[in-house]
Order: sequence, then structure tokens, then C-alpha cells
Amino acid sequence: MPHSFIFDVNETDFSEKVLEASHKQPVWVDFWADWCPPCRFLTPVLEKVTRGYHGEVLLAKVEVDENMHLAGRYKLRGFPTVILFIQGEEAGRFSGARSEPQARTFISGLVPAFSSREAGA
Repeated sequence: MPHSFIFDVNETDFSEKVLEASHKQPVWVDFWADWCPPCRFLTPVLEKVTRGYHGEVLLAKVEVDENMHLAGRYKLRGFPTVILFIQGEEAGRFSGARSEPQARTFISGLVPAFSSREAGA
């Protein structure tokens, strides 16, 4: 079942749904491609971690083949790439597939409020 805090974005609504929204809560963006096996592995991991935070963090998904300007804007070199935005700015990024514990460690290391507790699954 889709959640309102997990959604697709494109070049048209990226500023509103990611940059502006990140002033209220962290937004991590999954830049993925359909042809990319590590992307297909990572997306469900990110979705599970995001659901565990019960809306305290948003997950925006960008299909790079349909949004090449965004891929260029953020100088993406490999996929998947995940960028965390806080206050309209990039707070951190990683490329490649990650396990659920690695994804939790990434976000909790950049969002102090998340480091003191574990997100439920």
C-alpha cells in the first residue's frame, strides 16, 4: 500500500516536493533506473526504512532516464544514488545498493533526532 511519505517526483515538481518540503522534514531522494539491478534491490530497502520512521522523513523517487536534467544538476555518476536534503540543501549522499542497517545508519548519522532511537519496521 502506498504511503503519502513515499512518492515519485520529476523535474517539474522536484523543487516543491523535495527542496521546499525539506524545510519541514528530511527528504531523501532515490535516483534510480529501471535497467539497474542495484536500484531494484535498494528501492524496497529505502521504502521499508522510510515507513519505519512513520512520516518523519520523506522518500522521493526519481527515475533518471525520464529526468536527466536532475541527474545532471546533482552530478550523478552512478545509480542508484541517494541524496538526503535538509533545509533545501544536500546533507549527504551515497551511491550503490545498501542493506537496511546501512541505510538506517546513513540517515541517523545525518538527522540527529534519528540517532537516539531505532525506527520500527
